[in-house]
Amino acid sequence: MVILSPELERELRKEEALYPASDGKPMADNTKQLRWIVTIYTGLAGMFRDDPNVFVAADLLWYPEYGHPEIRCAPDVMVVFGRPKGDRTAYRQWREENVPPQVVFEIVSPNNRFHELMDKLAFYDRYGVEEYYLYDPDRGSLDGWVRREGRLQPIEELEGWVSPRLGIRFGLDEGQLVLVRPDGERFLSPEEMERQREEARRLAEQERQRAERLAARLRELGVEDVDEL
Repeated sequence: MVILSPELERELRKEEALYPASDGKPMADNTKQLRWIVTIYTGLAGMFRDDPNVFVAADLLWYPEYGHPEIRCAPDVMVVFGRPKGDRTAYRQWREENVPPQVVFEIVSPNNRFHELMDKLAFYDRYGVEEYYLYDPDRGSLDGWVRREGRLQPIEELEGWVSPRLGIRFGLDEGQLVLVRPDGERFLSPEEMERQREEARRLAEQERQRAERLAARLRELGVEDVDEL
């Protein structure tokens, strides 16, 4: 447990007041947008669960400049390599060894305006994002940018694209975003994950019952020490 000095505690409280944790906007405008945010966040968080120095967040305000609380953005999902896991009320970059998020995802909603999306692209370009992915689930479109020669440049072909930082492969299947981990496993929605867990439990129960029937049959045949087989 880290014990802070009274002076540092006062400074942090003052800082949190100047750089608040909320911008008053909802995490998502509709259930479809929320489902994709959760799917991408849980997929990435699961991928990097064993790496203590990869921080993954969803809808967390990012303040890149000290002294400028008006300069901020809340990516739908962001990944920061080189920063420890842990809870944060906001990502205040000067408190993070000045490391910016390297990868960000945005999910388009019907309420988004073109100029808002362009403003976000300009923000991510200016403040050092290395990869930016923009998915519109209503149109079934996927756009991406990667940093080359100091600027975010469009990725010409995203079908089969592999993220340099994340190692995940991108694709579209009839307009549905498909993200595949380096181990070949696809990112799953919360509903798909629950169905997968239920299927695993069902198969485990079937195997347990099969083993019990086999053990009972062997006992009937006089086989001793069935539990050791």
